[in-house]
Amino acid sequence: MPATTLTGAVATPHSAATRSAERAFERGGNALDAALAAAATLSVVYPHNVSIGGDLIALVRNPSGRTLCVNASGPTGYAVDPARLRDAHGETLPYRGIDTVTVPGAVRGWDAIHRMGGQRPWDELFADAVSAARDGMTVSRSLAAAFAEERDAIRFDPGFGEVFLPGGRLPALGDVLRQSALADTLDTLRSEGASALYDGSLTASFVGGLTALGSPIGYADLMLFHPEIAEPLSGRFRGLDLLTSPPNTHGFVLLRVLEELERNGVLDPLGASFGTMMERFFEANAVRDEYLGDPRLSHGSTASLFEETAEASTEAVAPGFRPPRGDTVGIAASDSSGWSVSLIQSVYHAFGAAVVEPATGILLHNRGTSFSLDPDSPNALAPGKRPLHTLMPVIVTEGGAVRYVSAVMGGQGQPQIHAQTLLQAMAGMTAVEAVSAPRAVVGAQRDGDRASAVYAEDDLAAGARLSLDRTGLSITPTPRLSELVGHANLIVVGHAGSMDAGSDPRSDGAASVRSYPAEAA
Repeated sequence: MPATTLTGAVATPHSAATRSAERAFERGGNALDAALAAAATLSVVYPHNVSIGGDLIALVRNPSGRTLCVNASGPTGYAVDPARLRDAHGETLPYRGIDTVTVPGAVRGWDAIHRMGGQRPWDELFADAVSAARDGMTVSRSLAAAFAEERDAIRFDPGFGEVFLPGGRLPALGDVLRQSALADTLDTLRSEGASALYDGSLTASFVGGLTALGSPIGYADLMLFHPEIAEPLSGRFRGLDLLTSPPNTHGFVLLRVLEELERNGVLDPLGASFGTMMERFFEANAVRDEYLGDPRLSHGSTASLFEETAEASTEAVAPGFRPPRGDTVGIAASDSSGWSVSLIQSVYHAFGAAVVEPATGILLHNRGTSFSLDPDSPNALAPGKRPLHTLMPVIVTEGGAVRYVSAVMGGQGQPQIHAQTLLQAMAGMTAVEAVSAPRAVVGAQRDGDRASAVYAEDDLAAGARLSLDRTGLSITPTPRLSELVGHANLIVVGHAGSMDAGSDPRSDGAASVRSYPAEAA
């Protein structure tokens, strides 16, 4: 007899996005539809972390058991001039402004995912997002905190100020923001499809606006952009298969560290060996920073990233350094028909480039700031090249069956957040317990930090904290449930098919596991 219900699970960092996902399930959608509806809504209600002017990287697993990576990270424009940028900015790119903008890939990424097996019509997935942009969305706790923290860095662009700083005032918790130009853009995408932005009715106005702002991104850059659909990077740990995104992303860092721990017999990475795990991440971060680039235009193999060593600096970062703490959203979705999605989407730093293209109302990301201006670096800026990317979705399987769908934000710390969340779940915690558990992240987070800085929440287990104290890392105590250690969203699938979902209390999110009538599925 056919199943009479479909179980759908979703976890996102904003409750409005989770409601959008639930409505997609209610209308007969699957996990793909739920994830896309959530992503569209997040692109309106969480602008410090995500926008349709940013990138997307996702893992999609279908009912036959095949997993594919959708890499919708956009390249530089083909007319970009690295020499001009070196003359203008010296050794490093700025953190915001039009020179940091690369081709936004997210909307093409949505289209690719939908074509893989979405059940609901494309236009239906935008309903909540259009309403939120046109009628207004309420400023959440995390968004209000980002406005306050970034107040001195986000006032330079008139388009941004008109949308997000009405009357020159910083929005506060509970205020309502309307984005009418973005609502019109989303409505056009809803009715005409993703190509409207890249090769359609929105392209001329978008390119014209970019040109007026000083961007080299042109018609050809948008028309020629399509996501890369690739096999995931995979590794083994404790009898499980870990799947993540290959280069130009740093998914290898997670696999490298967990494989090292298992190979060296490290049995308690959440307790007495926690410091050892963080040292391994510190070392892997250095390999990422020195060797990772776009494999289409850089030398070196993926295998070499597991073998290389690099000198991990303990020096303080340069004055004025503004590391991204993970201005990103992670969406985890799964259903009992066999679809699972880990979708990561981002603007990179808080509010991205802090530039809004006025005609479309699109907030632009600043992913290009992660390029190196050193021409000898694998990550050297070049025309048509994708930058080193911190987005990395994760799906974990056992014997071909999905066990965990993990989606996190946390900038350069994403591999570490995935590792700690998954290890907690493997140890028997529920999904909510695993994403809520105290954690730590190694890597510079603030101006003046050393690369060896470890932000460790105050309630970290005593054994883990003691093991950290025994390392040479620079420990910075951090309040419990701090956004400095990112957001995590997790779905746990039991051996009998039961589902459990958890959304991080460090965000404004919610998780849901519900049964929906199969006739609607």
